[in-house]
Amino acid sequence: MITLKINGLETNVEKGTTLLEAARFLGFPVPTLCHMDGLHPFGACRLCLVEIGEGPRIKLVSSCTYPAEEGLHVRTASRRVMRARKMIIELLLASSPQSKTIQDLASAFDVKQQRFRQEFEDCILCGRCVHMCEEQMMAKAIGFRGRGENRSIGTPFDVQSEECRLCGGCMYVCPVCMLRCTYTEPEKAICGGCANLSVPCIEKEQFDDVMCYMEPCVACEITKD
Repeated sequence: MITLKINGLETNVEKGTTLLEAARFLGFPVPTLCHMDGLHPFGACRLCLVEIGEGPRIKLVSSCTYPAEEGLHVRTASRRVMRARKMIIELLLASSPQSKTIQDLASAFDVKQQRFRQEFEDCILCGRCVHMCEEQMMAKAIGFRGRGENRSIGTPFDVQSEECRLCGGCMYVCPVCMLRCTYTEPEKAICGGCANLSVPCIEKEQFDDVMCYMEPCVACEITKD
């Protein structure tokens, strides 16, 4: 067994456990987009970033791919982590503002602006569909193509694959296919329709390393009726 601390709490996990699995086992929510239970960890979206180490050796790592290590100190919601996650959400909003999943993330993390050039991509290259097709459907009908800004997902030579079973699994797991918002102006790229109220239970300025991680949010539960 491996012993490590997550947000100050000591826990024991089996060898091979990822930091994401260990944090969620203790009840600390860590957002993910490319990660999906049952699929191989990919680490593409970086939303699951956590802070590890102490002193000058502190660094950010993707918790879905980083294995638990003996004596490791992990922080899942430090100020640096939260700032990085908000930046990633802004970039995702710049790519696909019509995604319900991304809009919900923006609301949950109190992202109220989007400062990058607005695009309206139908793919954020999270890799869910590729891994679903390969690992669950055993088809490998689609995959990544190209590099850098030319990287995309599809079939070789854009010819329909004979391996495709038309199961729809790729659409089922795609976070961009789940559309809600249809705004086309950058200033309206964030709907904020389901944004949480400010958290009344803690004073955030007193917490440099740990923010409120209650889920569901107490403020939302109180004001339901």
